[in-house]
Amino acid sequence: MYWYKYLGAENLDEDSTINLMSTEYALKNNILRQKGAPSQKQHQTSDTFDYKWKKRDTYESNNVHDHSRTWLMERYLGGDKNASLLQSWLPDGAKFLDAGCGAGFSALLLFNEYINKINYLGVEISNAVDVALNRFNEINVKGEFLQADLMNLPFSGPTFDVIFSEGVLHHTDSTEKTFKYLANLLMPEGRFMFYVYRKKGPIREYSDDFIRDYLREMDDKHAWEELLPLTKLGKVLGDMNLKINVPEKIPFLEIPEGPIDIQRLFYWYILKMFYRPEWTFEEMNHINFDWYRPANCHRHTPNEIKKWCNDNKLKIIRMDIQDSGITVVAQK
Repeated sequence: MYWYKYLGAENLDEDSTINLMSTEYALKNNILRQKGAPSQKQHQTSDTFDYKWKKRDTYESNNVHDHSRTWLMERYLGGDKNASLLQSWLPDGAKFLDAGCGAGFSALLLFNEYINKINYLGVEISNAVDVALNRFNEINVKGEFLQADLMNLPFSGPTFDVIFSEGVLHHTDSTEKTFKYLANLLMPEGRFMFYVYRKKGPIREYSDDFIRDYLREMDDKHAWEELLPLTKLGKVLGDMNLKINVPEKIPFLEIPEGPIDIQRLFYWYILKMFYRPEWTFEEMNHINFDWYRPANCHRHTPNEIKKWCNDNKLKIIRMDIQDSGITVVAQK
């Protein structure tokens, strides 16, 4: 166990504790877990992802995996044709941080064939870290895990050759502060691979925050159920398979002119109602829950991300900007 040995924790017994950089950790179910309470918003966000990732039947199908892997490859590498880039980025023994690993979903899809050759560390604030360990063990992929706040890790300086944070930074109390903190843990020439939500048009921003606030006081089960009618509407619109023509651009609503599927018109410019015809209803509701439920859900502009990289001496070597979000591969 590379990382537990690195931290001096390889011989800990179950339920024993250790202090790492003035923070106490306890070993429970073979995972070191940070003690101490996060902020109220971060606590709610943590509970959200614990609930979501435990619903494994909503993301383990071949349809979900195939689509998700293709999307990851497209954004980070420019597609399967550039898959060999990973070999140069992940040499044997590379030190790899999965910052906000959740259930290990994205890392296993994108880096599966390399993880057993590198020193993988998954860090997750929620109990989804247990799901991640189980999923790794089920397919005989080795990984080590910490349950900890991304802004308080047991490393004092440049440590990692690759930091991967897929859709996580915007779920912390401050995207920019977390980005800066993690950038300081990157080795010279190391790569920071991350995805953050992009700011949308005004109606979509309003609707998303309105729904998020509406769900906030509910428990996770109730919030999941409250989103079912919204997901049903998205499915009805998608199943119509109907295109309309927007006759002229509407700049103040950020709606472009031209032909657009009616479901996508609603989806991008009015409110999020995820739809893919080959996915099950529960799989689509999983995506909507992922979007609307977390209290921390910041959105950003490409110019913000460029500034953060520049301020932290990171050179952007790939930037993929889509309506949904901004994907970056940056090098120190």
